[in-house]
Amino acid sequence: MRTRDTEKEELVKEKAIECIVKDGLEGFSMNKLARMCGISVATLYIYYKDKDDLILKIALEEGDRMGDAMIRDLDPELSFEEGLRIQWRNRYEHMMARPNMSTFFDQVRSSSYQEKFVEQFLSKFKVIVGQFMDNAVARGEINEMPFEVYWSVAFAPLYALIRFHMEGQSIGGKPFTMTDDILWQTFDLVVKGLKN
Repeated sequence: MRTRDTEKEELVKEKAIECIVKDGLEGFSMNKLARMCGISVATLYIYYKDKDDLILKIALEEGDRMGDAMIRDLDPELSFEEGLRIQWRNRYEHMMARPNMSTFFDQVRSSSYQEKFVEQFLSKFKVIVGQFMDNAVARGEINEMPFEVYWSVAFAPLYALIRFHMEGQSIGGKPFTMTDDILWQTFDLVVKGLKN
């Protein structure tokens, strides 16, 4: 039996993400991935049971990595503004350092893998963010609201700016590059909209 090669396994993950970002889940195949990695298809089956196993394992691993990055340094006892600022910084830094991941996760979230991915991703993340939110509401810093409303107001502007930056243009094709000034100006508006 052949043994696992961790460098080769990392290459497989990197190329799988690259392929899914470029061609979508529909255009992804084990044969294409093997060619991109310069390995035989049989080698892929040392690491993964099948295509679904590969995609789900990569999504879960990357989801854990992203979740850990998003809650790094987040103490549920922080003030609402300070805690949200940490979350924005963490998300921004993680997404800028790993630009393919937004598109990869978009692919996963709009597929049959979504349920398993979201379930595991939220399990750890939800606890600390839930405590942070409960504390902010208890202190009267923000009103109680459905999580979906909070998320849409708190993070959708950040994700829109990052998407504009990644695409190099904003709505209407106007050139766009993210700056710290734009990031924190937007953050201040979001905080103002959410605080009592």
